[in-house]
Amino acid sequence: MASSDKTEQVLVVGQASNINRALNRQRAADNIITVVNADAIGQLPDANAAESLRRIPGVSVELDQGEGRKVSVRGLSPDLNSVTINGVTVPSPDKDDRSVNLDVVSSDLLESLEVTKSVTPDMDADSIGGSVNIKSLSAYDRDGFFYKLNAEGSKDDNTGDTSPKLAGTVSDVFSVGDGTDNLGVAAGVSWQKRKFGSDNVETGGKWAFEDDGTAKLEEVELRDYQITRERLGATLNFDYKLNRDNELYLRTLYSEFKDTELRNSVTAEFDSPVAAGESGEIKEPKRELKDRKEIQKIVSTVFGGTSRNDAWTIDYSASYSHAEEKKPNAVESAFESSSNVAGSFSDTKKPKITAVDGFYQASNYEFKEAEVSDSKTTDKLYNFKLDISRDFDWNNNPAMVKFGGKISRRDKEAHEDVWKYEDFPDTDMANYVKGSVDYALGRFGPEVNPSAVKAALGSAGTKEKDLEKSIVNDYTLQEDINAAYLMGKVDIEKWRFMTGVRYEGTDFKASGYQFDKDSEVATKRKVNKDYGHWLPALHGRYRIDDNTLIRAAWTHSVVRPTFEQARPGLLLDDDKAEIGNPNLKPVESSNLDLGIEHYMGRAGVISAFVFYKDLENFIYNTDLAGTPGTFENFSEAKIAQNGDSGHVYGMELAYSKQFSELPYPFNGLLVNANATFADSEAEVKGAKGNTLVTRDVALPGQSDVTANLILGYELDRLSLRLSTHYKSSYLDEITKVSDKRFDLYVDDYTQVDFSASYQLTDELNIFFQAVNLTDAAFYKYTGKEKYNAQYEEYGTAWKLGVTLSNF
Repeated sequence: MASSDKTEQVLVVGQASNINRALNRQRAADNIITVVNADAIGQLPDANAAESLRRIPGVSVELDQGEGRKVSVRGLSPDLNSVTINGVTVPSPDKDDRSVNLDVVSSDLLESLEVTKSVTPDMDADSIGGSVNIKSLSAYDRDGFFYKLNAEGSKDDNTGDTSPKLAGTVSDVFSVGDGTDNLGVAAGVSWQKRKFGSDNVETGGKWAFEDDGTAKLEEVELRDYQITRERLGATLNFDYKLNRDNELYLRTLYSEFKDTELRNSVTAEFDSPVAAGESGEIKEPKRELKDRKEIQKIVSTVFGGTSRNDAWTIDYSASYSHAEEKKPNAVESAFESSSNVAGSFSDTKKPKITAVDGFYQASNYEFKEAEVSDSKTTDKLYNFKLDISRDFDWNNNPAMVKFGGKISRRDKEAHEDVWKYEDFPDTDMANYVKGSVDYALGRFGPEVNPSAVKAALGSAGTKEKDLEKSIVNDYTLQEDINAAYLMGKVDIEKWRFMTGVRYEGTDFKASGYQFDKDSEVATKRKVNKDYGHWLPALHGRYRIDDNTLIRAAWTHSVVRPTFEQARPGLLLDDDKAEIGNPNLKPVESSNLDLGIEHYMGRAGVISAFVFYKDLENFIYNTDLAGTPGTFENFSEAKIAQNGDSGHVYGMELAYSKQFSELPYPFNGLLVNANATFADSEAEVKGAKGNTLVTRDVALPGQSDVTANLILGYELDRLSLRLSTHYKSSYLDEITKVSDKRFDLYVDDYTQVDFSASYQLTDELNIFFQAVNLTDAAFYKYTGKEKYNAQYEEYGTAWKLGVTLSNF
């Protein structure tokens, strides 16, 4: 067996121009992986790594302000996936999650995006849905000198703002010393500053449900967002071939994401719940301004190499990754009315407030308070990895044995300081506004001037530290993982088998604070625990004929709790408590995959896979107040708990075809379609009065259907793409285990994008792109689709640009 077989992978490339090359590699693959490569990424209007990933089978994304952020694989929550850069686990800049926000990473700096759906023993086992690997540029991925320069301008329909974007990549191969083309250097930089906005109306699920199934509204909030997002990314990579048997490499990736947000909001809380069209009293309405900048950074560096000696191959690497998030001088200001006003609402899906004029007049509001906060989260990860493999013949069959290990050391820390300002000498809101909010979902009222608010902070009569907010979210943790594995592979006639086992041992240490709001006393809480997992795997592949393959896999994986769930924080407020649970067990999963692939000539394939996942210790949030024992005397006790078991099963279908056999001009037609159908079931427990009740639910974050359809046309110098992405509704949060009417669901979402490009010369290309042509909105509902939890719309974005390249 050739040594090159050790890195074989299944590739399903999202754009038809690359399918043929991908399918040639897919035929020889060991496990199940889907990929978008660099050429395919440029064919569609994808601003970041997450949006590029959603084009391939089984992958969808969660949105933030209309942009792709977190990745869901086979309908499962992003918390059940892992992210690596050049094979190195990426720490998360977010203080709560392990899942990485992929909108931090620009799509211009990528060579490929890979999603592994059936892990092998030589891989980290921390993914149940899938493991995403971001591969940065390499000079040896191109032939000789390569460059690509991109300039783009975009316009946002919602705000009318225009935004620039610039990107450039270059690579070349050099001869150093006595070698020939033995040094490869690749570099890239990308910068974008996007201005846009959104309009939002949300209840947060605050409905009073009647016995007849109807609901009355308790509270609604109107929000207007003005956002500036700036992305800066850079990569510099080296590949050095010392000789035929020894190679070294250095991979680096830097990403910086700045998100500046101005959020004007007005809250209408009714004195008693009202039905749509019914008049009521809005209780002391409140207007707020949130003015904050969020800065996220991810730095990944890995140094490694490969050495070969006859049938032996040694791969080694050492890596350091750093992620951080800062929110410096974030200001939240609150203006309140001292009296109730008459009002009502219409439309339970997009509630629109109708109120007396006083509700909209700045002079009826007073500047009550402001909060200024500084927060920082850091996540550092050190990895050392060694893999040793040997090729040999076993009973005249080509075979391979591989073994190795990995040492991982992780340090995460979160800290926040919050200061409260009160007693301002000038409290009339009329002195703090700059016109009216441009809001598409109804009448809003005055817009708060952030500069006037900041100028007033120095005149506040009272400034004191908010001990609760400054202490309860602080924590430090250490997570040390030691792993070892043994695996083997053999080809027997039309069969290929790969099997092995991995062991991961985890040592977890964390410290946080218990804070009693009544006494304002903070007590440090610490936890120290260790555990281990044996994780066997078996992969098989059978070649029916030259064009048809059957694949099967039985694997095990383990996903550790999020930092929000596992940190040892505790907030006590009289008879209410919010409890971190460091004693949570990791989620374990046994996974089965079975599929068939049939190749249909040039750049054509049809495939079908079924999968089943048996989960143990799945994690969910619940309220145990009133149940016998620790929480018996509490009215609220929010905590994350382990469930007993859960199940996920589904089918994944994909079809790709380039109709080159058709007569001109129809031979330029391209079709790429895929769909994933999934279902899940799990049992959760929560309080109902003083008893513990159980309920069967779908796993939070699991969509029943995700699908993509890409219609394209390529002929001569013209390229067209029309793409549709669909994700069905899913359970987002269980707020009351005892009452499913309060479950929060994210509604189904369909987005249509269009791109067109024309090659003016061999080097110069112009392109036009439209994002979200159908003006799809984000909608979350409470129990039933007609009851709003959150509605947010973004509008369409238009892009025009040029690309200069020698490729």
